[in-house]
Amino acid sequence: MAPVVTVRDLRMRYGSTDVLTGVDFDISAGEVLCLLGPNGAGKTTTIEILEGFRIRSAGEVSVLGQDPANADESWRARTGVVLQSWRDHPRWTPRRLLTHLGGYFAPFSTPDRRRPHDIDLLLETVGLTELAERKIATLSGGQRRRLDVAVGIVGRPELLFLDEPTASFDPQARREFHELVRRLGEAEGTTILLTTHDLDEAEKLADRVLVLAGGRIVADDTVGGLSRRVEGESQVRWTQSGRTHSESVLDATAFVRDLLQHGDDIRDLEVRRASLEDAYLSLVRQHEAGHTDAAAQLFSEVTR
Repeated sequence: MAPVVTVRDLRMRYGSTDVLTGVDFDISAGEVLCLLGPNGAGKTTTIEILEGFRIRSAGEVSVLGQDPANADESWRARTGVVLQSWRDHPRWTPRRLLTHLGGYFAPFSTPDRRRPHDIDLLLETVGLTELAERKIATLSGGQRRRLDVAVGIVGRPELLFLDEPTASFDPQARREFHELVRRLGEAEGTTILLTTHDLDEAEKLADRVLVLAGGRIVADDTVGGLSRRVEGESQVRWTQSGRTHSESVLDATAFVRDLLQHGDDIRDLEVRRASLEDAYLSLVRQHEAGHTDAAAQLFSEVTR
């Protein structure tokens, strides 16, 4: 099957500042892809270009077979967007808002196209059934965020953009949201592009992770694949004769085997292998160090 999203040599310039300098990636149907990167890396710009909300400076972009820069309403009916913040219709109720918005998708429903969500089922899905008739202005931040998610999926999109979706969620709401995302991906085959600063969330949800830094994709791999890049940074902790020890080792298996064979009274043994957070921070540090070295070299050449 052709990719749902194809991006080639994507570039974006604001004035004299290059934000994206040649971004390339694909997203397959039904995939949950997480876009990570430090602040200012261009994550939101990339998503806004794919959503059709921002015109790129250069490059080729195809989303659901069309260029988002000039896609029509039928194309938009196949996409869903959950922005970082959405504040509107404070005097409406969740039920009224979702019923109103769902009506925009009905004209685009065909036998081969998804129909909008049943509103009662949607309210139940995002945990707002008991709040369906309350004014939106009275909802808490976490409850409003659930409504934002409901707005994004009311049309049962083929492709869903989630920009920092769980920013105000409490732990229980975040867990329920993660279950919702898995259900959308597995049961309904929804393709999802997610940005988040919560690396634990990315580790739980993503089939694949892209790391954006310096205007380019510096890593494209599964969570496990990224973690294996810094496998040598495993941390081993243990207690021996009442004292706690910690060691960073290249081969945790060999180290632990030797420790157990030759050590006495080993307790509370723990091996912490590299996580997505470790891999992400390592990649960003390597990228930043590379730019620092390049800048230092250029300065040296200029001042000779």
